[in-house]
Amino acid sequence: MNNVQLIGRLTRDGESRTSTSGTVFYRNAVAVDRKGKDAGTDFFNIVAFGKSAEFMEKYFRKGSKLAITGHLQSGKYENKDGIEIPTVDVVVDSTDFCESRADAPKPAENKPQDGFLNVPEGLVEELPFT
Repeated sequence: MNNVQLIGRLTRDGESRTSTSGTVFYRNAVAVDRKGKDAGTDFFNIVAFGKSAEFMEKYFRKGSKLAITGHLQSGKYENKDGIEIPTVDVVVDSTDFCESRADAPKPAENKPQDGFLNVPEGLVEELPFT
């Protein structure tokens, strides 16, 4: 049986893309705290496809606490030195919220769309490079 259940927090804002066949996929990582005397944190790469990917991209941000049910999928890739690197991802089958909307991380407001921040009124005169 290949079944995984995790409760943790996203380590970053996810990356969503569309494949050449039109399937949406989402990648991220989850930090999961260990219990017990030797407590620590484990990090797991996750990947979601289709509607699950669209849902995660829309509702989850860096720091969001969530529960994931899925399965493990192994793979490999070749790095720039030609060495094969093995990988293990958790493929997300379902996701649940583990915190209220009020406690969830908010998307960055005033996030620049073109890579530049807007300069507040009156501040332009104080800038040394104008």
